[in-house]
Amino acid sequence: MINLYEVTETNKMIEEENLDVRTITLGISLLDCIDSDLDRLNEKIYNKIYEAAKDLVKTGEEISREFGIPIVNKRISVTPIALIGGAACHTIEDFASIAKTLDKVAHEVGVNFLGGYSALVSKGMTPADELLIRSIPLALSTTERVCSSVNLGSTKTGINMDAVKLMGEMVRETAEYTKEDDSLGCAKLVVFCNAPDDNPFMAGAFHGVTEAETRPFPVRSLQRRGRRQDHQCRCQRPRRCKDRTGKGARRELRGSL
Repeated sequence: MINLYEVTETNKMIEEENLDVRTITLGISLLDCIDSDLDRLNEKIYNKIYEAAKDLVKTGEEISREFGIPIVNKRISVTPIALIGGAACHTIEDFASIAKTLDKVAHEVGVNFLGGYSALVSKGMTPADELLIRSIPLALSTTERVCSSVNLGSTKTGINMDAVKLMGEMVRETAEYTKEDDSLGCAKLVVFCNAPDDNPFMAGAFHGVTEAETRPFPVRSLQRRGRRQDHQCRCQRPRRCKDRTGKGARRELRGSL
């Protein structure tokens, strides 16, 4: 049972230590959207994300009011697009059209970012993987809220040096394509080694193929200013915060989406 001390402590965290929930990220599987026709594929992707995430922002704001803790960002992660677009995309522009669809639906549902314009190539590249990677500069220069990532290697399988070379070129091209906007495209691009099976963290977010249909990820952030703290205090406070807010927020999200 929550006592007066815990209430006072939580209020102090919010008012003096900038406690917030940094983001809630909704993971959406697009595996059932795969289609060999590009127009139908884009339509399925738009409809799937819109239906799953149309209430995400509203639900996040309701949770924020209920718990009295700010939720700074609302985001979406989707299945790596190299897997989803392989059957329909035969050019760089084809893949870029999916990026535009993702950006459109991100604007429609009101999220800050949408991650998953991604390829996982630690052991090798399929033609679809390579096309998506080559489309990244165009995709990030023609969208606002789409984030991209590529996993190039792992401790177990080694490093795909062909992909390393290609990504070096793509990072430079992305900077060039977005140079009028301070090369912002590079801030929305992550290059991994040892990427996890599923990642909710922007800009490298993607929804793992082993994950359930949709899954909310409350990500907590506890920032402190102006005073020193010992190790025990730093460890205990975030854990207590997680128990009181993170689990409750996740239950609320699952019940509302």
